[in-house]
Amino acid sequence: MGAICLIIALYGAIRIVLERETLLKLPFVNVMNFGIAGLIVFILPHPLTLVAAAAYFVGSTLEANAIASAIARRGGK
Repeated sequence: MGAICLIIALYGAIRIVLERETLLKLPFVNVMNFGIAGLIVFILPHPLTLVAAAAYFVGSTLEANAIASAIARRGGK
């Protein structure tokens, strides 16, 4: 399962690098963050790891949404 999360995170990272439009990069930031959150859970075998992964995923999603909102307000790419 950890390998699947790693592949998902790498896919998101590669698409972020290859995508030219900033607004189209943001969904892949969330994909990458989903993979990283999954890796946190699978790599660290502790009950609090799930809480840490959830906090990481929620925080990174809010960050990506804030960036997208700021870009949309400016009307730029």
